[in-house]
Amino acid sequence: MKAFAAIVDHRSFARAASHLGMSSSALSQTIRLLESRLGARLLNRTTRSVAPTAVGQKLYERLVPVMLELESAVSEAVDATGRVAGLLRINAPGYAATMLIGPRLGHFHRAYPDVVLEVVSDDRLSDIVAGRFDAGIRAGERLEKDVVAVRLTPDMEMMAVASPDYLSTRGIPKKPADLHAHACINWRYPGSGAVYRWEFEKDGKAFEMSVDGPLTSNMQEVVLDGALQGLGILYTFNDHRIVRSIEEGRLQRVLVDWSPTFPGLFLYYSNRRSPTPALRAFIDCLLDRDSVTAPEE
Repeated sequence: MKAFAAIVDHRSFARAASHLGMSSSALSQTIRLLESRLGARLLNRTTRSVAPTAVGQKLYERLVPVMLELESAVSEAVDATGRVAGLLRINAPGYAATMLIGPRLGHFHRAYPDVVLEVVSDDRLSDIVAGRFDAGIRAGERLEKDVVAVRLTPDMEMMAVASPDYLSTRGIPKKPADLHAHACINWRYPGSGAVYRWEFEKDGKAFEMSVDGPLTSNMQEVVLDGALQGLGILYTFNDHRIVRSIEEGRLQRVLVDWSPTFPGLFLYYSNRRSPTPALRAFIDCLLDRDSVTAPEE
């Protein structure tokens, strides 16, 4: 049943097999045995996709709350021991995982060595309940209503930046309309594949615009490298790499008065589930609370 639910979640035998830590052939055999036992076809499979049949969809919808209840029961049993242990699954966009989780991995492991942390980089805004994640990280404006949210960062300011060499050659834009005469570096959303329309705001008036340039990518490291190497103007959040590059003189801000601010990053989890001790410890770690200390011998 767990294997079947994983395939529906991932819409792929290969991705489900990777998630479960088994081979695709073993997973296929498991599903064949399940379908044979039930006497019903659960999945429609083609060379490119997999989707539940009508019977499979009904089974999946009944399975999800049951599996969540089982996981909750196991979590409660672990809670009763007083140990901070077990598997903790976190879903986060790549930049959030790099900025918030990566620098704290060693500290968290030393404090809670019995916790197995699984961090899945995901920019598609996946359903953490359906994916059976303990929690996710997401920008504030993209949070759903029925979640418990914990703020991790202050509001994030957009920054238009370019290398000093680029600006000395092409000039400094004074207003967003000037960008049409500049080379701009575009961001493509990893999930939808859409290209981000640059958002500006001044004197209470907000608007969006499309820009053109020599580089488009869905990888933050690539677009940042493009800006540092003088390919054009980049428009992005003020993460630590951008701020450090500005402080070092490798990037220069433009259009400061036109750059809006958006809600920061939040860790969130379903309001239908109580956070496990491992999740509470992880939240404390992300917030750099003093309570995160290595257990005494």
